[in-house]
Amino acid sequence: MPSSRPRAHAIMSAEAFELLFDDARRRRFADLADVRAPMHIVDPADPALDTVLAEAEVLVTSWGAPRFDAALLRRMPRLRAVFHAAGSVRTLVSEEFWQRGVRITTAADANAVPVAEFTLATILLTGKRALVHVHAAPSAQKPWGGNLREDALGNLDRTIGIVGFSRVGRRVVDLLRPFPGLRTLVADPFADAEEVTAAGARLMPLHEMLPLVDVLSLHAPALPSTHHMIGAAQLAALRTGATVINTARGALLDHDALAAECRTGRLDAVLDVTDPEPLPPESPLLTMPNVIITPHLAGSLGSETRRLTDSALDELEAYTRGTAPHHPMDSASLTRSA
Repeated sequence: MPSSRPRAHAIMSAEAFELLFDDARRRRFADLADVRAPMHIVDPADPALDTVLAEAEVLVTSWGAPRFDAALLRRMPRLRAVFHAAGSVRTLVSEEFWQRGVRITTAADANAVPVAEFTLATILLTGKRALVHVHAAPSAQKPWGGNLREDALGNLDRTIGIVGFSRVGRRVVDLLRPFPGLRTLVADPFADAEEVTAAGARLMPLHEMLPLVDVLSLHAPALPSTHHMIGAAQLAALRTGATVINTARGALLDHDALAAECRTGRLDAVLDVTDPEPLPPESPLLTMPNVIITPHLAGSLGSETRRLTDSALDELEAYTRGTAPHHPMDSASLTRSA
């Protein structure tokens, strides 16, 4: 059983701490745990912190946190739990971490909220081709009202393809439910068909889904098995006029193949993530009028980041009460998540 007020610190970059911990959340942190100076640690490699680290039982981490390798863990013999106020924990954990049996949780569910909202907004706007219209040079735009005769425009009788029934993918499916003009399909080899149906979508293999969709939205994790899962063959299978949306990981999408399709005008694309990120200045995708690139805006930004803090502090509260974590991660989970 954990102590009622475990010794705790936050480890993350200075910028992340200032963003995630406003006064109210600093007070809650101090109420839940025995938070002694320093509340916030930027560089745990500093030998002056040996005593502080040796007494720490729990940590709240976020962007800029270190990898918990054998050397760092040796300096933290009392460490029992890490509550990550961000999404993926992949860069934090090591084999030694798992062997120690340290609890770790993620705020990925909280981070999924703005990503799903951004995706929904993008899907609806692409139905009107609004983003491409704004992005195009004035000379390329049609006369006022000239789009009224385009039968392909609109958000009625359109099919949305969701690749990955992940935390974000599930939320996007749910957010699409109030729009009766949109039909939702899901491709995910690990998803349960009954769960997908209950969420309001239909599960099918990716190769069967691609020719049916007007929008292809990517929500799979970046794993060796998903690298360039959407390549030349998959893009060629899409309908002419379809839009590819990527708010997940840039490596899911073959950018050269996408550029070849978009160069002809056959497909549109909205990329909030790229590979590499940012794209090099010479990338043709940067100058195509039918390709919109946003600088990783979908994830938690500004006030949204404090959802991540709340998630981590909720985990801390559960820990102090001796109850089960809300969003635990283990080594097996990482084989299917980002």
